[in-house]
Amino acid sequence: MAKEKITTLFFDCDNTLVLSESLAFEACAELANEILSSKNIADRYTGPTLLSAFVGQNFRGMMLSLCTKYSFTLTDAELDSYVDRELGKVVEKLEKLAEPCEGVVQELHKLHDSKVYTMAVVSSSALSRVQASIKKVGMDVFFDPKHVYSAATSLPKPTSKPDPAIYLHACKELGVTPGECVAVEDSKSGATAAKNAKIPLIGYVGPLEGEERVEMRKVLKEECGAVYVMEHWSEFPEALKKVEEAIA
Repeated sequence: MAKEKITTLFFDCDNTLVLSESLAFEACAELANEILSSKNIADRYTGPTLLSAFVGQNFRGMMLSLCTKYSFTLTDAELDSYVDRELGKVVEKLEKLAEPCEGVVQELHKLHDSKVYTMAVVSSSALSRVQASIKKVGMDVFFDPKHVYSAATSLPKPTSKPDPAIYLHACKELGVTPGECVAVEDSKSGATAAKNAKIPLIGYVGPLEGEERVEMRKVLKEECGAVYVMEHWSEFPEALKKVEEAIA
């Protein structure tokens, strides 16, 4: 039986294409602390500590994780209200301050010009946040608007990675099988979503430094099965070659 050929590239957005996580988590921390205060819980988060605890999750997923961690509940109406407020805060920050990950624009340019692969963005974040991020850094020219998928917005029931639903949805929408796709992810939750969807994985640790980079490289490689882990986007051609060799 012939092996599948790679036809489709899936890119996570936050801290994979765009350096958006720290900006977003500043806004998220403000609302998380408001919720904790309202529940008479003394703990408080900063943007970095919230990022460390919940990287790769969208805000809805983070709030549900907080509910579990601190044993409290939010009504659907309360959760929806916080999600709406968070989105507005984050989009405002991204529209002003978002920057691309180092080297990614050059690689996307080459891929787009080659016309060899279908390219899509597959994110846990709300669609308007993803659109704001890629537009601010000029990446919207590389992606058909119909090929930007959000686990928080694009699915009948909102979810978040590591649930593979958004990857499976993207495959269905594009009419491709998981085996002919490649996912690029920077977090355990995102990489796990790709793994559970049976999509070959390239890891990316560029925004991390020191021990965090070493640890995430290990997680992506050993726990999530990444074929290749990049430290810089200039490695992408080699990473893609390794994936194509692995499935040949």
